[in-house]
Amino acid sequence: MRPVVDGLAKTYAGRYSIKVMNASTDDPEVARLSGLLGIQSVPTFVFVNSDGTKNAAIVGETTAATLEQNLAALK
Repeated sequence: MRPVVDGLAKTYAGRYSIKVMNASTDDPEVARLSGLLGIQSVPTFVFVNSDGTKNAAIVGETTAATLEQNLAALK
């Protein structure tokens, strides 16, 4: 999935902020965000509106088209 996400990050640079977190790290900030966003499985894709509200989440592998649809639905 990483190549798909990296490609989307390049395609949508300046339009969306696409971040990748490694959930298998001991970083306390990653643990805090994972808990805040309810991430329990990898991969999980979380879509957050510009006001900070969670718009959608996808658990498991998915397609670039599905990720793009979720990006387009952001407010």
